[in-house]
Amino acid sequence: MKRLIHLVACLLVATLAYAQPLTQTVRGKIIDSQSESPLIGATVVVVASDPLVGGVTDVNGEFVITNVPIGRHDFKVTFIGYEETFLSGQLVGSGKQTYVTIKMKESLTEMKELVVIASEKYKDRPLNEMATVSAKSFSVEQTSRYAATFNDPARAALSYAGVSTGGDDVLNEIVIRGNSPKGLLWRIEGVEIPNPNHFSDVGGSAGGINMLSNNVMSNSDFFTGAFPAEYGNAFSGVFDIQLRNGNNQEREYAFQAGFLGLAAAAEGPFSANSNASYLINYRYSTLALFDDMGINITGENEEITFSDLSFKLHFPTKKAGSISLWGLGGSSTDDIGAIPENDEPYNERSHNKLGILGLNHLVYLNRDTYLESTLTASTRITEYDADSLRVKEEWKEDFSENTIRLSTMLNKKLNARNTIRTGAIYSHLGFDLFSQTFEEELGRLGTNVNETGSTQFLQAYGQWQHRASEQLTVNAGLHYSQLLLNNNSSLEPRLGLSYQLPNSQTLSFGMGIHSRMETPSIYLGTIEQANGSLNQPNKDLGLMKAAHFVAGYQRPIGAKWKLKTEVYYQHLYDVPVSAFYDPAAEDASSVGAFSLLNVSQGIVTGELGNDGTGRNYGVELTAERTLQGGFYMLLTGSVFQSKYTGADGVERNTRFNANYLFNTITGKEWKVGKGKQNIISVNTRLIISGNNRFTPIDLTRSQAAGEEVLDNTRIFDASLDDYMRVDFGIRYIKNRPRTTSIIALNVQNITSRENEAGRFYSNEFNSVLSETQLALFPNLSYRLEF
Repeated sequence: MKRLIHLVACLLVATLAYAQPLTQTVRGKIIDSQSESPLIGATVVVVASDPLVGGVTDVNGEFVITNVPIGRHDFKVTFIGYEETFLSGQLVGSGKQTYVTIKMKESLTEMKELVVIASEKYKDRPLNEMATVSAKSFSVEQTSRYAATFNDPARAALSYAGVSTGGDDVLNEIVIRGNSPKGLLWRIEGVEIPNPNHFSDVGGSAGGINMLSNNVMSNSDFFTGAFPAEYGNAFSGVFDIQLRNGNNQEREYAFQAGFLGLAAAAEGPFSANSNASYLINYRYSTLALFDDMGINITGENEEITFSDLSFKLHFPTKKAGSISLWGLGGSSTDDIGAIPENDEPYNERSHNKLGILGLNHLVYLNRDTYLESTLTASTRITEYDADSLRVKEEWKEDFSENTIRLSTMLNKKLNARNTIRTGAIYSHLGFDLFSQTFEEELGRLGTNVNETGSTQFLQAYGQWQHRASEQLTVNAGLHYSQLLLNNNSSLEPRLGLSYQLPNSQTLSFGMGIHSRMETPSIYLGTIEQANGSLNQPNKDLGLMKAAHFVAGYQRPIGAKWKLKTEVYYQHLYDVPVSAFYDPAAEDASSVGAFSLLNVSQGIVTGELGNDGTGRNYGVELTAERTLQGGFYMLLTGSVFQSKYTGADGVERNTRFNANYLFNTITGKEWKVGKGKQNIISVNTRLIISGNNRFTPIDLTRSQAAGEEVLDNTRIFDASLDDYMRVDFGIRYIKNRPRTTSIIALNVQNITSRENEAGRFYSNEFNSVLSETQLALFPNLSYRLEF
């Protein structure tokens, strides 16, 4: 009887415990936005909590708030001498503790520490305090909440104004304001990294899907123009990715399974007596499942697999600062069996590997000064071959690029008005490059590049932020780049201005010179001479440069909306184009019109010179409703022109001149279940835009020749049919004691619209036909956090 009473009592206690409202611990750190030093004694409260829940930061600037109810919350931070700061819409779940880092800005006027700055209520404010225009932060949650992003930050960026795909739904290319995707810079933990995408090509910045998992990412920045002086080797945009530290208090785990594969993550302290932590994530995927479902992603008889591993180990010390060891690695294989191509079957095989290992050291020299240094070593291997089953080997490529980078940056806050930041980056670029393609004139494989060696790329920068008044902030800087392969260099001034108008309105302006080196395979590409010798005509090629000018205006509309508009002009110069142009030559039109501004990846053969130019200009509009009351909306629109001039002096449309782009993202959340502790959300995305430009096919001449013949009098004069896509996502978040389950269905192109990808001449049908983009693409997934 006693045992029965004891059992009933245990069941009753368990039932009552489960019926009680679920809570979670929220931890975080409050730091000065300029010096990033911890703020001791700052007060953090959960807005609208009843009774009021909050905490106070300790000597390390860290706080702990226990018993925070499950759901979305706003946090308010106050500290004497600093402007009141808000963090809005933070999602707190039962499966894992929530950790946030909040930056506060020192007030310029005494006794005004409680002035509310409305712009700081918006979560998209860039993390980099020296960013003035064309910058936006994105959260890890956005990459999982936005419809059909598949937890990929590159696909999430397609929602921002002026950003579009490169005309291929399979790739996650990022075209910014009509620029080639080649102009994008990827950074992790403050240092440049190779392209972190699976299925990538040489010189490209995109692939099939990003290797970075949102399990290891923290909030990060995305720039679309006129970025601060610390960012170099980019002419279009910057992805500045931050990795989060693992939980140093409790061990936590996550597991996810879906159509795109399996993933597992683990984090926690190394020991109960240490503040050191680990964070690791592994993912494996095969797309064969989609073939079984009758969904053809990229082609017939194709086998696609990929896997990746990412981690971060964090070791804080008492006197020597904090040390982090982090890494990213991935492998992808795309094997295409025999398929017809011009009535001739052939095989294609590609294999990509990437490994990055980084060591980061951050030390505070005093309260207002810190020194951050990062050493990375990376290896990227790209292998590709294509062969005809009947005749010959068509293409062979074997590239290995090994890079060692050392970056160091000193940040000093002189006072509330002035902050300076200086740094230097040394890159040792090793390479082993080999590429051959079949040349009809030679009747054999011709060599595109065959080179082993190394070179160095040097960068240095200085930045100064001056808060002239509570209204005016000036960010000025200078960046220097030099490629030792040919001693070409670039000195790049940068300037940003931000002026606060009444009623939380903001005027902004940014300008600067930006440059980017080409991939070593372009500098070291060869041209085979008649006697069989190899010539390297592009070894002295200079850096491509761009001058950016951006003006912006932002204002809140009521308590929930904000409106932002930017106008921009980019002048591109020293653009590599064909070096030799002979108007009388048979191929004069195509040779004179060639420009690297129309190339997104791959190697380039032929002699180039820095004689080309380009210009991009347009206007962008963003209207955003922050997530309040369970509803959010993001509307973006841009109208633009993207032009270039080749060696023949004729200005033409670039390949990426789509002319207009419109995006809308909407989402609604409902609290459901007992105690309203679970969430159902529906998210949609609509993309409407112009499409890529192309050179029309001359049908009459193609029919006469029996093969495709282009009308080179109209290079990039025609446009593919306008692009439209609707994405849809629905997810259910179930909170239980100590666990969170998430079931999600994301569908890209839910209407299965056949957007045009290109046009080609068909001998079989004796006409011009269209290639189409990926049709409906679903991904069902289940995630467990505990």
